[in-house]
Amino acid sequence: MAATVTVEAEALRRAVRHIVLAGGSNAREAALVAENLVLANLSGHDSHGVGMLPQYILAVVEKRLRINAAPSVIADHGAILNLDGNMGYGQVIGHDAMELGIRRTRETGVCIVSLRNSHHIGRIGHWGEQCAAAGFVSTHYVNVVGRPPLVAPHGGADARFATNPYCCAIPATAPGGEPVVLDMATSKIAMGKVRVAMNKGEQVAPDTLINSNGAPTTEPRTMFEPPTGAILAFGGHKGYGLAVIAELLAGAMTGGVTMHDGSWAKNTITNNMFSVIVDPAKLGGADSWRREVAAFVDFVKASPPSPQNGAPGSDGVLVAGEPERQTRKARLAAGIPVDATTWGEIVAAGERVGIAAAETLAAAGVH
Repeated sequence: MAATVTVEAEALRRAVRHIVLAGGSNAREAALVAENLVLANLSGHDSHGVGMLPQYILAVVEKRLRINAAPSVIADHGAILNLDGNMGYGQVIGHDAMELGIRRTRETGVCIVSLRNSHHIGRIGHWGEQCAAAGFVSTHYVNVVGRPPLVAPHGGADARFATNPYCCAIPATAPGGEPVVLDMATSKIAMGKVRVAMNKGEQVAPDTLINSNGAPTTEPRTMFEPPTGAILAFGGHKGYGLAVIAELLAGAMTGGVTMHDGSWAKNTITNNMFSVIVDPAKLGGADSWRREVAAFVDFVKASPPSPQNGAPGSDGVLVAGEPERQTRKARLAAGIPVDATTWGEIVAAGERVGIAAAETLAAAGVH
């Protein structure tokens, strides 16, 4: 097999749906999982894409992930909803939780959605984009429990929490426009990106990981082979501080748990998410916020390009969400690259639920 398999987006969705259906999910669940995972790959976030499917299927088989589950409303206080994800597929739980929050925001102008006990909810930007498409501003804090800690606190030599992502999304200011979507791990890289590097046989960037002795390393296997190391927080004490806030808001305020309680012994990926959804028209007025957002984005992007200040090969200033949209356009045209190791794991996941390798290859159009 080639080092990289390139799969057209719809064919990859079809293959994922096929496997998820074989795991017992209904058609809606399989479609939501497939759409979410493939969109992550299209957006350039392979860490949260189809490479997660083997872990999901193993969790289904071992009954650590509940198929066809829906979020339960634990408490309804009008503008505050407290939900339990019942350890269902996070791609379904996250979608349904945001739909509940969006409907309530239409009624009240604002909604706090407190979600606990969901299986892995994937790329958090997906939920920001869902709210932005409805015309609402949203911000999301997530913590991760159920597996060992991954990220070292600033000044510490071992892992004490996970990659605890943060997202904020601002809707488009005009029909046909694009939202501003900041979606990031509070660690220097997401754990999935460490997995991708390992599967590709690559090293990670310097000053990203430490080994079990607290010494710097670029070897991704340090996160997978005992004694394990840790990922560093982005921005030193600043990223560390935001990670702690995400842990406390998502893990404690939702009624979920934080990393201190030894919950990683469950050997699964449990997410808790604290979201605030706001109708901006109820604040400064519909015309005012649209005018100011558009004007500021234009002002920022008018800064002259600097080769010394930006990503390698950058053509200039981009705002959050633009790199993902550029990658989507390119991958929709050229296909989605999947490294051979990850592709083999996906095929094996299909076999785990009774799908022959040839069927998965045929569904994906891979020969």
